[in-house]
Amino acid sequence: MSSRRSRSRQTSSSRNITDDQINDLVSKLQQLLPEIRNRSSDKVSASKVLQETCNYIRSLHREVDDLSERLSELLATTDTAQAAIIRNLLMQ
Repeated sequence: MSSRRSRSRQTSSSRNITDDQINDLVSKLQQLLPEIRNRSSDKVSASKVLQETCNYIRSLHREVDDLSERLSELLATTDTAQAAIIRNLLMQ
């Protein structure tokens, strides 16, 4: 066995995470993902849940970027007083 695998197993065993805990975490992730949560089948592989989690996080990042850009455009087109009010509301 390579030393890399040995280190990996040592690290894993020192964390003491069990298969049941992993399954529980994957199940919790599954409940947070709209793509998977709305499917009729109950069993989805852990790799699919992780893949969908990555996709969902990427889509959320894109949405935040889009909303930030739209907000910047809105603030640029409003007068100074309105922009100040909006900024104050966002800071709360």
